[in-house]
Amino acid sequence: MALRLPKAQLPAELSENMIKGFGSTLEPVEAIWHNPGVATANLDFSRRVAEWDALDEGLKSFAHMAVAAQVGCSWCLDIGYFQAQNQGLDLAKASQVPNWRASEVFTALEREVMEYAEAMTVTPPAVTDELYDHLLDQLGAAAMVELTAYVAFVNMATRNNTANGVRSQGFSDSCEIPLARRTPAADAPAGASPA
Repeated sequence: MALRLPKAQLPAELSENMIKGFGSTLEPVEAIWHNPGVATANLDFSRRVAEWDALDEGLKSFAHMAVAAQVGCSWCLDIGYFQAQNQGLDLAKASQVPNWRASEVFTALEREVMEYAEAMTVTPPAVTDELYDHLLDQLGAAAMVELTAYVAFVNMATRNNTANGVRSQGFSDSCEIPLARRTPAADAPAGASPA
């Protein structure tokens, strides 16, 4: 799949800032810049989401990548893994997120966070009272609210990217450990016991 609309011309300052931070411009922004109001609001909200700090960054990263793997957003997996490396997160774990159900590297809490992210992502959502309450007990109210809002935001981003035809830009190629590919075992229904 290729971008479904041509890349829009970004303002020079925005383009330069992206190149400084990522080494290139970001295709999702180039795709939505055809409507600068939408693009600017999305960028502003993304910056605000990045400032949230009630939830552990590793848990947020795993939740993001679990949603991206489920939705099929290769760009989000690519950038999520790259950002995990830049944040000093455990790459051995991050590389296994697409196959988290079959992998043995995750803690029980990490597994529950990814299960919750997937349960929020399916249609209709499959979040159970038991899963929600168990995470709430472990994380506390502020972090649970943040996790829920974060997963909702990631769903918007992943679905926007896939609908616009945005694909991986190769950011994760610089990571030492290759990113695992999603396997059929990773597609177990939300709420199923991990393998």
